[in-house]
Amino acid sequence: MISVILARPENPENIGLAARAMKNTGFRDLRLAGVRRIRVKARAAAVHAADILDGARLCPDLASATSDLQVVFAATARRRSNFPALTLAEAVARIRSYPPATRIGLLFGNERTGLTSDEMRASSFRFTIPQAARQPSYNLAAAVLLTLYALFAASEPAPGPSSSEPPLPRAAQAEVIGRILSILEERGFLHATNRRHVTDVAFELFGRLAMTAKDRNLLLAIFHKGAGEGPRPGGPAAPAHSRKESRSRG
Repeated sequence: MISVILARPENPENIGLAARAMKNTGFRDLRLAGVRRIRVKARAAAVHAADILDGARLCPDLASATSDLQVVFAATARRRSNFPALTLAEAVARIRSYPPATRIGLLFGNERTGLTSDEMRASSFRFTIPQAARQPSYNLAAAVLLTLYALFAASEPAPGPSSSEPPLPRAAQAEVIGRILSILEERGFLHATNRRHVTDVAFELFGRLAMTAKDRNLLLAIFHKGAGEGPRPGGPAAPAHSRKESRSRG
């Protein structure tokens, strides 16, 4: 149930090599975001993985490529303050902790630019692949192969699932986060000067939750309750009994 998603890949040979890596390690679902057609060079590089390319999903954008997935792990080569990352080993352990039917995505960015902050919001977790040299990052196809091999090589029985309820699809999780951000904006907490930072942090925080339907209901109840009865911007109001006590002591 693991999908490989390539966001805006530029080199067709990397697409073919990623398909070959998938064939070598037993994965089948390839999704290409921002790719209109698979070129001949990709097929030449695939080497006996033409069936992976034939079954690949060509998606207009990353949102459509991840909408039905429940948990997404994004590979990143650089540190980002709003999106802390796991090690590859930690990511593999977490992936194997979910129930077998969980729809999981492995997201890899453009060869030159990697993933943008907006694209990072489509992920639940981020991970880095260790390397010895000062080389900025692995080649895209190499990053795919190393990640898939780590999962393939983890042959021990997976630990039991921590929850019997599977996560919601990413599209549904993103909708909940969007509703929470709207409530924060209505309350005056989210505004023009902090919008990007707060949005990144919200997607990172709630993304790690791998939100279930029960989580969604609880979060929306908490935020709607707070929006209806909480203190307005300008500081918390003192409880009525505290004001009475202050007057009596005065």
